[in-house]
Amino acid sequence: MKILSMFDSSLDFSGIAWVLVLVIIVIVLLAAIVSNFKIVPQAHSYVLERLGVFHAAWGTGLHLKIPFIDRIAKKVSLKEQVIDFPPQPVITKDNVTMQIDTVVYFQITDPKLYAYGVENPISAIENLTATTLRNIIGEMELDHTLTSRDVINSKIRVILDEATDAWGIKVNRVELKNIIPPREIQDSMEKQMKAERERRAKILDAEGEKRSAILIAEGEKESAVLRAEAVKETKIREAQGEAEAILSVQRALADAVKLMNEANPTERVIALKSLEAFQAAADGRATKIIIPSNIQGLAGMAASVKELFDTPTPEK
Repeated sequence: MKILSMFDSSLDFSGIAWVLVLVIIVIVLLAAIVSNFKIVPQAHSYVLERLGVFHAAWGTGLHLKIPFIDRIAKKVSLKEQVIDFPPQPVITKDNVTMQIDTVVYFQITDPKLYAYGVENPISAIENLTATTLRNIIGEMELDHTLTSRDVINSKIRVILDEATDAWGIKVNRVELKNIIPPREIQDSMEKQMKAERERRAKILDAEGEKRSAILIAEGEKESAVLRAEAVKETKIREAQGEAEAILSVQRALADAVKLMNEANPTERVIALKSLEAFQAAADGRATKIIIPSNIQGLAGMAASVKELFDTPTPEK
């Protein structure tokens, strides 16, 4: 009985062991299956090889590869990328050596060509950029190089884009980050720019003085015009006043003559009025008075009458 119970216990232990083995196998299989599910994120692509040969380029989403048969050869980013290459020595047409560093903006358009087209795409782009830059700068003089960045950028971009098309790469833009000429040329350029700034400052000062002189002249002109207008207005008003005064005197004289005519004066009254007029004239500034002959008799008579009245009466 003891032997049978021991045999049964051994059978129970072996059964549990087999169950554990089966569970472990299932877990390993599930883990293997789960590990072969791949999720490709946005703006990425996975290059898949099957038995060492290109099979597919996975896009965004969930994918399953066959264990031990499929292999993800390369994970590729489809975003635009930027590479800042270190300065490269280049020689211009007039034999000036300077340092130029470039920035290249590119984007992978074909993951398969990018994975199998060239061994090291970034290094290939850098070497191609340096070679292209030397060829372009070698055909240009220093002054032209410093003022033609856009032209150089466009030429490099076109050449790089054509060359990298076979690598599944599109070059979107190339920028010359810095152009560093030799130190002596930099000093000469700084002196030239300083002289140019001084020349422009003098031109601005001259323009300012010219403008100021013009404004002063215009102000004096306007002031003179205003003074002339004031004098003119004053004279006009004085003339108008004198004319009105003369007109008033003439009207008064006309009214007096009219009244005298209406009163029908005698010749004696007229003679007396004439004498009064000549008396008023004699009281003025005139040194000589010409009296008509027909009034001289009346004047003598008036003087006699005046003497008669002015003679004192003898005392009794």
